[in-house]
Amino acid sequence: MELTADQLVSEFQDAVMELYFARKRIAALEAENQALRSRLPQDGATVTED
Repeated sequence: MELTADQLVSEFQDAVMELYFARKRIAALEAENQALRSRLPQDGATVTED
């Protein structure tokens, strides 16, 4: 399947936008994760990551 130059540009722009929103979502999830971790008991409890 060959794409025209305009189609390639459109595909690239779509990919850039998807990456932009994915990075925003990752940042929001990291902030939420940090907030939840701060609520964990601090009496020697350990947290493991999956």
